[in-house]
Amino acid sequence: MTVSSFVRLKLRITGNGLRGRPARIAVFVIGAVLAGFAAIAGYAIFAVPGLLDDARAAELLLPFGGALVVLGWLLLPLLFFGVDDSLDPAQFALLPLTRRQLITGLGVAALAGLPALATLAATAGTVDSAARLGGPVAAGAQVLGIVVGLLLCVAASRALTSAFSTALRSRRARDLATIVLAVVAASIGPGQLLLLGLVNRADWDGAATLASVIGWTPLGAPYTLGLDVAAGRLWAVPLKLLISLVAVGLLLRWWSRTIEGAMAGSAGAGRRTAKRDDARSPVEQLLPRWAPRSRFGALTARETRYWWRETRRRAALITLAVAGVFLPVSTAFGTDGAGAGGLAVLVGAIAPIGLANHFGYEGSANATNLATGVPGRLEVHSRAAAHALFTVPMLVLVAVVTGLAAGRPAGIPAQFGTLLATYGTGLALVLPASVLFAYALPDPSTPFALSSGGGISKALPSLGTMVGALIGALPVVIAGYLLGPVWTWLGLPLGFAYGLGAYLIGAHLAGGLLDRRMPEVLAAVSTR
Repeated sequence: MTVSSFVRLKLRITGNGLRGRPARIAVFVIGAVLAGFAAIAGYAIFAVPGLLDDARAAELLLPFGGALVVLGWLLLPLLFFGVDDSLDPAQFALLPLTRRQLITGLGVAALAGLPALATLAATAGTVDSAARLGGPVAAGAQVLGIVVGLLLCVAASRALTSAFSTALRSRRARDLATIVLAVVAASIGPGQLLLLGLVNRADWDGAATLASVIGWTPLGAPYTLGLDVAAGRLWAVPLKLLISLVAVGLLLRWWSRTIEGAMAGSAGAGRRTAKRDDARSPVEQLLPRWAPRSRFGALTARETRYWWRETRRRAALITLAVAGVFLPVSTAFGTDGAGAGGLAVLVGAIAPIGLANHFGYEGSANATNLATGVPGRLEVHSRAAAHALFTVPMLVLVAVVTGLAAGRPAGIPAQFGTLLATYGTGLALVLPASVLFAYALPDPSTPFALSSGGGISKALPSLGTMVGALIGALPVVIAGYLLGPVWTWLGLPLGFAYGLGAYLIGAHLAGGLLDRRMPEVLAAVSTR
């Protein structure tokens, strides 16, 4: 099996996933367009120091930007897109392939995707800056740097995925990794905002020293080769190249050591413990005391347990909690309180994203609801209610933290009302989208895996929902500015009414869609 076979296999799987599905094709095209825009924007940012003929700006931007690119390959997929699992090593367990063949094939297949192409195009802006600052020799060194940098990104991403597929076999390990990864991933955005907020108070000499240190680490070394040539530090080029290549080699060795465990899949999962005897009736075991004794109560209780116990859902909740608390706090700290309230509204728009593919969490188990004739609106209301049991207390916490961080504790109720309006608007959009754009998820060996290629395109409905929630909640935000002090008293009831009304409209629409499309949804979320 040659390397080209892996590339053709990946392209075939991606193409088969789009065949006969116009909605997925449209979303994939939009994802490709957005990847192109990201590549253009990245190129422009990295090319700015060269256009300004500012070597000092290049010494700051290129190491920091290169480090963010590498870290983005590691962490951003965990937060937004998921890990591309179209060529799962477990699928090749029975084929007579050596580890070298498998690693080479999977690595090259990873390079034949939109993220890799967009990264290469974006980092090509460093070549532009190097050429303007140091001429063609610097540009040639930087071309070599971005190629090595891309190899580093792919090797790090794949080695991490393979290691987690081995380490996350036991449920306790998966739960712990979910918490750690979700906290780290959700801290990226708030950390960047905090950094931007402190720019005006930054010590630029200290920043230059930090950038120089990063430039000697694998995170930034590949992206500073051209700058070293332009500055006359030719001796640094082979050393930084050696640092980068050694890092790639160590990552590939790590990948090689863990890939056999990844090929074993979940066959060696931990032993199941014997179930304890329970004298309660099955209904009493299912329904907690707070749940009504009805189909709605049973469905809500089931969803509540899933949100608390299922690793991927728990990761979404932890991400929301971390972002909800630290996003406004970091902004308030970095900008003396300005903008914290606006970013709190953004948290209300992010909150419903956890329901963007809630059918995919269960997969073929959705057939139970179809076989028992659960009405679509009842199922939608129960799923939204279970999600709200975890989300609404978080929104209360966000409102309190925002009001205290901004020094306006009297505005906490109005802030909470605005969050409810945004959250309700987001639910009104995400629930119909979850019916129209459902897709299958793999066996949860890792809480951040996707079943096939096209992770960016699959994230578009979620991102669209977030933007739509912000736009849909604008009347409430505008009312808050126009009414002034009066909004302190009216914000909570009006925001609650606005969000509830939007949610009821969206849930009514989603329930009707689900009644008509449940077989299609079941087929879309069932793994084959």
